[in-house]
Amino acid sequence: MSDKFHEELKLLRREFTDYSKFAADMLKDAMRALQDADSNLAADVNARKRRLSDLSDHFDERLLTLIALYQPMAHDLRTIVCTLKMNVGFYRIGRYGKDVAILVPDFASGHLGRMLNLPHMAEMVFSMIDDVIAAYESGDVARLDDFSTRDDCVDDMRYSAFREGVTYMMEDPRNINRCMDYVMVARYLERCGDHCCTMAERIHYMVTGERVEIS
Repeated sequence: MSDKFHEELKLLRREFTDYSKFAADMLKDAMRALQDADSNLAADVNARKRRLSDLSDHFDERLLTLIALYQPMAHDLRTIVCTLKMNVGFYRIGRYGKDVAILVPDFASGHLGRMLNLPHMAEMVFSMIDDVIAAYESGDVARLDDFSTRDDCVDDMRYSAFREGVTYMMEDPRNINRCMDYVMVARYLERCGDHCCTMAERIHYMVTGERVEIS
């Protein structure tokens, strides 16, 4: 394979890593806006959705162009296919950030207790996102070894948030709207964890050529 191809692929991976961090920051900033009831930050996250969509389309086109022009094989082809799949995952994570951001005005009057432990759940998901990005960037798949355990923890926290939310709603019907929003955010975070597991599987295959299942 030509040096020009490898230079293009190397540059694309660097730029894709920046895009991944951009999408991750949408989710992180949205959760910060939710905790602080910061409508300005939420509006800023919502405004980034156009940039997110443009970048996703941009990387799809560049990756498919590389395949068409150079017809890569083995590790190079796995890298391109992995990046295509990760593009889907990070686009969805950024969109979930937007979905959380549009709920922020509902909490102008404050939060219930510990927000059903959503901040802790978010930190767990953020750590998975950060490790996915780092593993893609460095090829260090050891960062992904405990993803099944971490995903189980995220799933447990989602169900715990649901049960606690139902308790709040039964205690006082005025809590229903806010608790429904909390349960929705827990669902978004759980889905982000699932996207991380799927991306971790792809990265493992990209690096080692062996398929693993993270459930």
